[in-house]
Amino acid sequence: MSKLAKRSLMGTLAMAALGGASASAWQWWRDDTRVATTDNAYVRADLTAISPKVQGYVSAVPVADNQTITAGEVLVRIDDADFRARLAQAEAGIAAARAAIEAQDAAIGNFDSQRAQLEYTRYETLAKLSIAPRQRLEAVAADRRKAAAAVAGARALAAAERGKLAVLASGRKQAEASLQLAQANLAQAEASCTLARIDLANTVIRAPVDGVVAARTVRLGALVQPGTPLLAVVPLDRVWVVANFKETQLARMRPGQPATIRADSFPGVAVKGHVDSFAPASGAEFSVLPPDNATGNFVKVVQRIPVKIRVDPDSPLRGQLRPGMSVSVYISLDPENNDRPAISGLAAGTVADRR
Repeated sequence: MSKLAKRSLMGTLAMAALGGASASAWQWWRDDTRVATTDNAYVRADLTAISPKVQGYVSAVPVADNQTITAGEVLVRIDDADFRARLAQAEAGIAAARAAIEAQDAAIGNFDSQRAQLEYTRYETLAKLSIAPRQRLEAVAADRRKAAAAVAGARALAAAERGKLAVLASGRKQAEASLQLAQANLAQAEASCTLARIDLANTVIRAPVDGVVAARTVRLGALVQPGTPLLAVVPLDRVWVVANFKETQLARMRPGQPATIRADSFPGVAVKGHVDSFAPASGAEFSVLPPDNATGNFVKVVQRIPVKIRVDPDSPLRGQLRPGMSVSVYISLDPENNDRPAISGLAAGTVADRR
């Protein structure tokens, strides 16, 4: 081959390489402006910690590690013998308080009956005092002294009846005070009974949601205290993804934009989702010791903002994604294609992850 032919071939190859590089650069720029991606992303879920509300010894643990459960299913039973005894005692207190109220009601009714009888006798005496002497004075003047004696006797009897009424009034007040005390005791006994019923019901711990049993530390016969973590329930069908994007990637990112999620555990499977919300601060702000950049040797570091990605309910990996799994997230930034998932029709790995 002549030198001229070689030079022509080398020029052609150089032009082809340059064209390929240009095409690749164009493809990379186009994808970079249309898709935001990161592999700093992890699966999250609502981990519901289960703790007892009462103290006692565990009498049964009907669930096993990693068992799938439904809401309302019994997770733990606490020995309820003491709680049943407390409930019986509280119910007995209610019965005693009601009996005391009935007794005081009867006593007050008795006082009312006696008062009515005394009032009747008193007014009857006063009636005789005002009528009989006048008739006798008009009929026989000689009986004046006798009538005067009758008047004095009647007045004395009326005074005695008034004294009895005062005693009865005092007794009735005491009975009313005892009635109020009995009513207060009844209210306290009913409150104690209600608490005893609640405590008895709390000896049975049930699952608040559907999910899978995790972190089970409770064992049969263990003494548990209120607030002690016994196990956790993980709802695997309601997981989401937290993707930590660079702050420079958020300018065109909006809630509702379609996203594609690829889990490291399931290569080749794309899960559809969408942008749900953005964290109010960078991840560093929520650390125990936030970085303080007010120093002389400051070096600017691009921060990352957590973005919540909601997984669509028709996911092919529904119930298989576990909290803590590493995933890669691709978010479509093209406003004309926001009704399509990110990297739709592209092979995995076409868009390089910008870590």
